[in-house]
Amino acid sequence: MSDDSPSKKSRLPLYSSIALLVAIIAAYFLVPSVQEFLDEAWRVLTSDDEEQIKNWVAGFGWFGPIVLVLAMIVQLFLLVIPSILLMVVSILAYGPIWGSVIIFASVFAASSVGYFIGNYFGDSIVTKIIGKKSEDKVESFLEDYGFWAVIITRFNPFLSNDAISFVGGLLRMGYWKFIGATMVGIAPLTLFIAIFGKSTDDLKMGLLWGSLVSLLAFGGYVWYDKRHKNKT
Repeated sequence: MSDDSPSKKSRLPLYSSIALLVAIIAAYFLVPSVQEFLDEAWRVLTSDDEEQIKNWVAGFGWFGPIVLVLAMIVQLFLLVIPSILLMVVSILAYGPIWGSVIIFASVFAASSVGYFIGNYFGDSIVTKIIGKKSEDKVESFLEDYGFWAVIITRFNPFLSNDAISFVGGLLRMGYWKFIGATMVGIAPLTLFIAIFGKSTDDLKMGLLWGSLVSLLAFGGYVWYDKRHKNKT
């Protein structure tokens, strides 16, 4: 009896996630209002229109932050919704302070979901979600640089942010080490968006240069590291 309890307990998040997914799918087909809401959410969130998304989210009032957190989780599976867009909308709709809090909560939730999917379901599901080529690249990167690989990926919005969550769980990276690196990496990006988020042109240019600098710096570190390993 006691031998079975840890296993059952460890699978609780898995069963809960499956039950929630089934409930949402059933509600979509059985409850017209739910179907209407989800159809509208899809249309707005995939519009790539910051102002439209901001107004739509703001219309929910206190429930808006929850919508943004859920949207960040959903975009793990829908690559047509850029995570950086949801981060910008958080700042536009709720200001630099509360918007930043929402970003941290959203990234924490989405990263945790991705991690536990990779951890529970393994290689077959992860491959279907992100593709074999992307999985192999991220896996190699994460195996070589671990904590720092997560940080640089979170900091750079042009890298595989979502893929590293799935692969982190797949490789059984320690959860708190993974989530700690995620929060450290997302902090400077969040600060940057909070400062420049009101000006889209400045934000885009800043993100481009910031990403290039971070990639060059990390590329230099990788080159030095490989050269040092070859010498030893």
